[in-house]
Amino acid sequence: MIGATRRWFRRNRTNFAIGAGVLGAGYLAGQYALGKLSEARQRMSDDRIAKENLRRRFEQNQEDCTFTVLAILPTATENLLDAVPVEQVLEELQKQKAERLARSVGPSEIASTAPPSVADTTEDDAKSSTFQSESYVHASQIAGEGESVVTTGSAEGSAESGERSSKRSKAQLWSEMKISSITRAFTLLYTLSLLTLLTRIQLNLLGRRNYLASVVTLASPPPANQESRISLENHDDDNFEQAYGNDFETNRRYLSLSWWLLHKGCLNLMEKVRVAVKDVFGTLNPREEITIERLSELTLEVRKRVEGATEEERRTRKWLPYLLPSHEQEDYVLRESGMTTSEDVTSPTTATSLRRLIDETSDLIDSPAFTHVLTRLLDAAFSHLIDVKISQLSYKIPPISESTARVQEIVGSDVKAKVASSLAVFCRQAHNIGSGANNEYLAAIEQVRDLEAFAAVVYSSNFEVESPDFTSTRPTTMVDESNRTSMATSGVDPLAPGLSQPATARESVADPSFESAWGKALAKEDGKPY
Repeated sequence: MIGATRRWFRRNRTNFAIGAGVLGAGYLAGQYALGKLSEARQRMSDDRIAKENLRRRFEQNQEDCTFTVLAILPTATENLLDAVPVEQVLEELQKQKAERLARSVGPSEIASTAPPSVADTTEDDAKSSTFQSESYVHASQIAGEGESVVTTGSAEGSAESGERSSKRSKAQLWSEMKISSITRAFTLLYTLSLLTLLTRIQLNLLGRRNYLASVVTLASPPPANQESRISLENHDDDNFEQAYGNDFETNRRYLSLSWWLLHKGCLNLMEKVRVAVKDVFGTLNPREEITIERLSELTLEVRKRVEGATEEERRTRKWLPYLLPSHEQEDYVLRESGMTTSEDVTSPTTATSLRRLIDETSDLIDSPAFTHVLTRLLDAAFSHLIDVKISQLSYKIPPISESTARVQEIVGSDVKAKVASSLAVFCRQAHNIGSGANNEYLAAIEQVRDLEAFAAVVYSSNFEVESPDFTSTRPTTMVDESNRTSMATSGVDPLAPGLSQPATARESVADPSFESAWGKALAKEDGKPY
């Protein structure tokens, strides 16, 4: 029995060996497959966490941009209001009106006479909305003054000729008020749009550096002597080194460059807008009644003179001088903004890092994508001013809705209003445009989808041009993987040629790959581009 069994095993030993080998190979293959599956699950989990972290960082960055604009916009508003004192012109008009009234009536009648700015208003103008601040201009005051711009009574004859020789005439004052009120409102719209884009570029560039710093920190293993220690890190808001990378001094000086737009650029832009407004609105009579379509056409003509009449002119329009100082004026801006003094000596590392940020920002501003987004932002801002505010407050046209769209189309196009009543809305809305709280114009601008797409491209591209401190300790594959993850979050093709290859800041913006990524970021949900 035992011998028979032994002989049977001897005859089938080859089959047993093959079977054992197959079983062993199957076991090893199964373990290998399970290990790879576990690794794939872990990788997918890590990628999902990384994408969610990146998305959270990006969204928080955009909220920071909004709060930053609201915080610094009143500075530019104050400078523009001081440069274009419309309210002072109105006070001078009212003073001249009171003097004319005093000469035309007796002293006993003056005491019982109502204020001239109210008594001289027409019935239609009295229904205009009032301003809630003493610095605001009353709509009825402007309209009442507008009624008398072109009228010259006999009582203003030889008795006033001597006094008017040293004063500006009523027509001159009204013409200045017309040009100034429109110029101020339009300039604030341009300033708000430019400041929004500049802030998005600055904070997204610095947010990208902060993201890279965090990735490098996680990727770098701790020293051997610290592996078993518990380390405490300061992640509070007062830890400035964690705010935007490791070079807080460079980032602080870089952000202070917005001083130029707030104090100099907006005033230079105002002169350009004033020339365009004077050419377009200069011959318009304040007593003239025009439709909202006519006002929109005049506004569009001003924009063409400022931004460019054709697509090619708008593409080549240079906005950089209004946003950033020239190379020779950078030290002046840093001193005026309180970042440096005449005795401060900038370290070579800070100077190099700051120069890299300024150069990349300048290239982004000069890119066609910047001009495209700026045009969209201005479209939204001017539409809110003309089609919403002036349409409702001056022309008394109700807001457009699905139920009243057809009625709006039929009736709204024939409604006319005096230019004077529209100027009242321009004066009031100038304060709302430059407001640092509950700014509905900024809310309208941020509804433009192109703005977030542009910020996503800035945030996700050109990881390789950052400081060597970030990239020297990091494998190339990690840089590429982080780049792809962030671009996938923003809707940009991570495999776009050129984006994952080293390039300088200027080359990356001029390279077609940047425009390719920008175009893909603008793709609609149905796959069609804008």
